[in-house]
Amino acid sequence: MSQILAMLPDSLVAKWNVVVSVAALFNTVQSFLTPKLTKRVYSNTNEVNGLQGRTFGIWTLLSAIVRFYCAYHITNPDVYFLCQCTYYLACFHFLSEWLLFRTTNLGPGLLSPIVVSTVSIWFMAKEKASILGIAA
Repeated sequence: MSQILAMLPDSLVAKWNVVVSVAALFNTVQSFLTPKLTKRVYSNTNEVNGLQGRTFGIWTLLSAIVRFYCAYHITNPDVYFLCQCTYYLACFHFLSEWLLFRTTNLGPGLLSPIVVSTVSIWFMAKEKASILGIAA
């Protein structure tokens, strides 16, 4: 494990993406085992079931893979862009479920992904020029 972390580029954004990816792996596993935590996010609906939970888990796993890959290839502009897109999509999804579809309430289950995606969007935009050598 320490060898894998040693190969990580010296970038706080890279480290952040690893942390977020590991958290997403936990969410993926729990999505396949039980809809309990997913129901905490989508608290205003009874539409959370095994199928929806597993679909959410696969979506979360895909995001984790992209973010983890980005952590190790942080200087590749295309990978950086795709990683940023995962955070924009997550932010859009959770905000639309709250504000548009009303399937959730603003609470711990929703606040966490909104904060993580928003902070990540800001952090990656802020560091883009220094990491990629191009304008944000």
